[in-house]
Amino acid sequence: MGKWTSADVPDQTGRTAIVTGASAGLGLETAKALAAKGAKVVLAVRNLEKGKSAADLITQAHPGASVTVQQIDLGSLDSVRAAAEALRSNHDTIDLLINNAGVMSKSRSTTKDGFELHFGTNHLGHFALTGLLLDRLLAAAGSRIVTVSSPGHRYPRSGVQFEDIQWERSFWPLGAYGQSKLANLMFTYELQRRLKGTKTIAVAAHPGGSRTDMVSNAPTIVRVIGVVLFQSAEMGALPTLRAATESGVSGGTYYGPGGIAEQRGYPKRVESNAPSHNEDAQRRLWAISEQLTGVVFPKR
Repeated sequence: MGKWTSADVPDQTGRTAIVTGASAGLGLETAKALAAKGAKVVLAVRNLEKGKSAADLITQAHPGASVTVQQIDLGSLDSVRAAAEALRSNHDTIDLLINNAGVMSKSRSTTKDGFELHFGTNHLGHFALTGLLLDRLLAAAGSRIVTVSSPGHRYPRSGVQFEDIQWERSFWPLGAYGQSKLANLMFTYELQRRLKGTKTIAVAAHPGGSRTDMVSNAPTIVRVIGVVLFQSAEMGALPTLRAATESGVSGGTYYGPGGIAEQRGYPKRVESNAPSHNEDAQRRLWAISEQLTGVVFPKR
């Protein structure tokens, strides 16, 4: 299938989807497409007012759509735990968890728990949320966990810098962001191995270069390149939607734009770099993530 679009999303009636970072950009476009196909969509957002506005936009475009809002700050483990508890109370089963939210910063800062901002929000927050909701996902046959990475996962060429994982000795914005996106992939691949024998799969996706609010906080070189190469958020959401909904998707795979340098174009299956497939590093990252978050995934 050459030009896969949101029109190719199959019927989602009866399915529950949680999308983090769904108040704008890629998350909003992802949620909009799922709601249009009948899914019950939960917008998991940091800012409730923006979330409510996003929900209104979706229901105005698709009257009758089921859209609710859940507050969550992925940079606060207390907030992640509170959101997970609320979601567990409201949903016995979850069919789709789309770990989409992300941050990009020009300077080093930390989350409310003291973690480096990119690593703590983009990776640890989603790691914790997934672990806290995993039993609800396992209870839904055919459920999927889709985590959004980035071409930036290639920036730290030697892989995760375990000797300074919080970037305390020196800080490189693109390196820290890239490490968090590499961690998203390593998490997906290790999670898929742990899901073997279940009816739940873990998949990754990336939007290529997309014009979203996050780019405004990117280093100058990224913003300059974006003027020429980046595509719309609607196009950028397609790899996530394909990974989340197309029949026949295999666990542990990765989807991104099929155009030049995977920066734009219609979605297809793509490949991540060699460090992302290092199983020893994946297991080491997993152990560190459990230790830092206090979230231990249930054993089967």
